[in-house]
Amino acid sequence: MKRVAVFWLVVGVIGWALLPWYLTQNGFWRFGWLTDMSGTNASALGAALHDKPWLWLPVLGFVGAALSLGLARTQLAMARGLFASGTAGLALLMGQALLIGTRFGLWEADNPGIGAGAFVTASALLFIATTGVSGLGKGRGDAFVTGLVGAIVALVAIFVFFPLTFILVRAFELKGGAGLGFSEFLPRFFSSTIWGIGCITGGGSCGPAVNSFLLGLSTAAGTTFMGLMFALIFTRTDFRAKKLLRVLTVLPIITPPFVIGLALILLFGRAGTITEFFSWAFGWEKTRWLYGFHGVWLAQMLSFTPIAFLVLIGVVEGVSPSMEEASQTLDANRWQTFRYISFPLMRPGLANAFLLGFIESIADFGNPLVLGGNFNVLSTEIYFAIVGTIADPAQAAILSITLLTFTLSAFLAQRFWVGKKNYATVTGKGDSGRHAALNPVLRWTAYLVALPWAFFTMVLYALILFGSFVKLWGYDHTFTFEHYLRGFKIVVRNGVHFTGAAWDSYFTTLTISAIAAPLTAAVGLATAYLLVRQKFTGKNAFEFSTMLSFAIPGTVIGVAYIMAFNFPPIELTGTGLILIIVFIFRNMPVGVRGGIAAMSQLDKSLDEASIMLGANSATTLRRVILPLMGPAILAALTYSFVRAITSVSAVIFLVSARHNMATSFIVGRVENGEYGIAIAYASVLIVTMLTVIIAMQLVIGRRTLRRADRVEAH
Repeated sequence: MKRVAVFWLVVGVIGWALLPWYLTQNGFWRFGWLTDMSGTNASALGAALHDKPWLWLPVLGFVGAALSLGLARTQLAMARGLFASGTAGLALLMGQALLIGTRFGLWEADNPGIGAGAFVTASALLFIATTGVSGLGKGRGDAFVTGLVGAIVALVAIFVFFPLTFILVRAFELKGGAGLGFSEFLPRFFSSTIWGIGCITGGGSCGPAVNSFLLGLSTAAGTTFMGLMFALIFTRTDFRAKKLLRVLTVLPIITPPFVIGLALILLFGRAGTITEFFSWAFGWEKTRWLYGFHGVWLAQMLSFTPIAFLVLIGVVEGVSPSMEEASQTLDANRWQTFRYISFPLMRPGLANAFLLGFIESIADFGNPLVLGGNFNVLSTEIYFAIVGTIADPAQAAILSITLLTFTLSAFLAQRFWVGKKNYATVTGKGDSGRHAALNPVLRWTAYLVALPWAFFTMVLYALILFGSFVKLWGYDHTFTFEHYLRGFKIVVRNGVHFTGAAWDSYFTTLTISAIAAPLTAAVGLATAYLLVRQKFTGKNAFEFSTMLSFAIPGTVIGVAYIMAFNFPPIELTGTGLILIIVFIFRNMPVGVRGGIAAMSQLDKSLDEASIMLGANSATTLRRVILPLMGPAILAALTYSFVRAITSVSAVIFLVSARHNMATSFIVGRVENGEYGIAIAYASVLIVTMLTVIIAMQLVIGRRTLRRADRVEAH
């Protein structure tokens, strides 16, 4: 404990005394502040000596920590002193940042947004406090565990709860700005315009809440079933084209949102290719069936089945063959083995896949916007309440709370179904068996469900690629490279010049996504490790809080970030950092759920054996658990990288001229009717993401769980 506390004390003092306390004008990583450490480039020490005496306050935390380390006679007294000093210093830092010279301020002063120095100082004070907590016996006395809990709680509080507060508090506003109260919230929350059930009773249409709920259940059930069928084909059959099938299962998730909807319209819309064919061949009436529940559900099935597959493949693969062999030794047939042994052990994965599918569906914005028609859902209603002709932030907030209600209900139902049973099958013992083959009925069911779906996906993407090489998809099919040249032209004259209109946003998108993806996976898997392997007070509330940013539509997240981070103490709007942060906390729940599903299968005896041999929690996590988490790590990296590139709703309000994203560029082209360049850009993004995913698969590799795998690998 003492060694860890001394380390963070030194780091904190360096951050306070040497690093720029406020945001630097030209960016921290350009290091221009090293040659001019004045003004906003000054450290807290320099600013405190000059004209900002309140910056001495955080030092009191370091002084208290130093006194505790030097004067405390017992470990318990030292732990209490470290906890009190770190907490007090952090409170003083936050107090001066919030209350001096800001919109919350009680005192007027020049106190700009915090920078690298303040971040390092706050982190050091936080970890000094959590080190003290470990010394008090919490978290098994492990400073790594308590520090990890403290870091994730702080990050979620700042980048999830803090911005969402600016939106949700609007739900309780009284008319005329008369303050806050429940008198208008409850009638508006339970209004029939939100919860109407006319589509069920036959009295008209349903409200957006009921529509979202029914759509969410349908999509979650469909994607979980489809993901399981694909996972069974990959792990339990000798299907020869598995590599091609793997590419087809991932394709929909690496597609910008509007592209699938546009492709479906051009195929199944009233003037679509397939609609026209059936009208000509069979005399079928042309209808608008695609616009509404059926079309949105079909698009969401295409978009979100890969998420279920990525979660389930690791879980299905992790079921121990020894248990299946024991079942067959006791005279059970293959169907009974699957039903009573394999399937129950997949329950964590199925529950997490269903939860993710449900949340993705109700928070989806792009597909309902393109294909919804008169089928109103919560996400689009929130968008129009914010940017519509008559903006109504209070209504948007009420609809957001409705979404949170659904998320909490799904979360509790998932916890109830999974329960507290043990699903561990990877115990560290030698296991040379092979998975039991599927019985013929189940195998052919998987084939008949998954393979036609994969073929449909392949046709859809072939048409998307085709659309990028014709002048105007659906009308003028003259072959041309014009769209690619406009977007990605390269001129080699006195050097290489990227003159295409899309290059700037393309490079920016790849840079931000490459930074955000590993950070997202790290935060998500670290959270999963705490939830599965550690016990601490408030664990259930902590788990639910990690799902909040995933449940709220990206539009709301974007607006909330603008409202929260456009002013001191945290000024991020217009920077690339705000895009990285929104991607991390928007996408981390997939890493959390995938990590929980995979880690639930790793027996805790692996951790115990490692700790008994002298390893601490950090070493156990790095050397024992992570090597067995290959599929979960790949899923988290893949999903976070792809979503950072393809996200629209969360970034549409956060991009700037300096940091423009690919999806923002594509949406702009679509609004101008330039479908060709938009589809060409989408095709380039798809190829780029496929290349990166394959590279990540090669780097991470395939986990080896049993001796048979090692034999095959050699």
